Amino acid sequence: MTYSAAEDRYERLEYRRAGNSGLDLPAISFGLWQKFGTDRSYATQREILLRAFDLGITHFDNADRYGPPHRAAQQVFGRLLRADLAPYRDELILTTKAGNPIGPGPYSKGGSRKSLLTSLEHSLRDLGTDHVDIFYSHSPDLTTPLEETVGALVSAVQQGKALYVGISNYAPERAHEAAVLLRQAGVPLLVHQPRYSIFDRRPELNGLLKLSAEDGFGLVVYSPLAQGLLTAKYLDGIPDGARAQDSPFLSPDVIDDTYRQRAAALNRIAAERGQSLAQLALQWVLRQPQVTSALVGASSTWQLEHNIQALSFPPLTEPELALIDEYGVHGTGLRL
Repeated sequence: MTYSAAEDRYERLEYRRAGNSGLDLPAISFGLWQKFGTDRSYATQREILLRAFDLGITHFDNADRYGPPHRAAQQVFGRLLRADLAPYRDELILTTKAGNPIGPGPYSKGGSRKSLLTSLEHSLRDLGTDHVDIFYSHSPDLTTPLEETVGALVSAVQQGKALYVGISNYAPERAHEAAVLLRQAGVPLLVHQPRYSIFDRRPELNGLLKLSAEDGFGLVVYSPLAQGLLTAKYLDGIPDGARAQDSPFLSPDVIDDTYRQRAAALNRIAAERGQSLAQLALQWVLRQPQVTSALVGASSTWQLEHNIQALSFPPLTEPELALIDEYGVHGTGLRL
């Protein structure tokens, strides 16, 4: 069946400016980190991604590592782009990242010029496009001079293979150094992608929120639902088929009595507001003006629509934020 995008797609979501740039991103963006490999139904993946676009999500976040296997998520999106979204390519913000290991060889990891630009070439082929809108250094490589990593990002823009550049998982000090180098090269840092949630407050504690305002880059935060810990899924244990049973990113060990007590209290706060814990968690990260967008994934269109509804609730009040601080203890469910 030929796909035709919803005519009201730009009436459904809030858009926010990314730092000091001229680019607007949807407040909720879609990440293909998990559930978009070859181990899942393409029909379901297609349904979710097209529904996301119909709901106003224009920003689709990818990386060479995403699968399984590595690069599979990009190939899934490339298939969708060819078959359904090609007429809308100019309306899409497509991203990719490179630098995290994707193979055993020395050029399939790290922040060298060789690794980053070679990966970008492969990613463009995977996606079936001549450029991405944002190209990220996926994580800092302390064994490679930062000038080389930044130089590769600059080259990607100069060669017309990326419109903007970003970094992910960088500590504030190194993020600032990268921002300075990029600004000097005439390719300002657009966004930084850190993990941020009620249970993981490092961007607040390490000064990244403050730095983003000072250096003029936006934050596109990932894991705002803490891998499902900030949903009702684990309040009564680990259900069959849950991510905690087989995911390398969430250990069943963290779902203990302390976690359940804190999550249950947060769930009560959400219920008093007439929303779910997941919706509360998304509102909480988006309350920060430095946060341009929150990345969500989804295993169904219902889950996607439910998360987007977080934007329809009244702002959190100061008493509510104080209660969230009481139970949303940094480090809950994390291996810090």
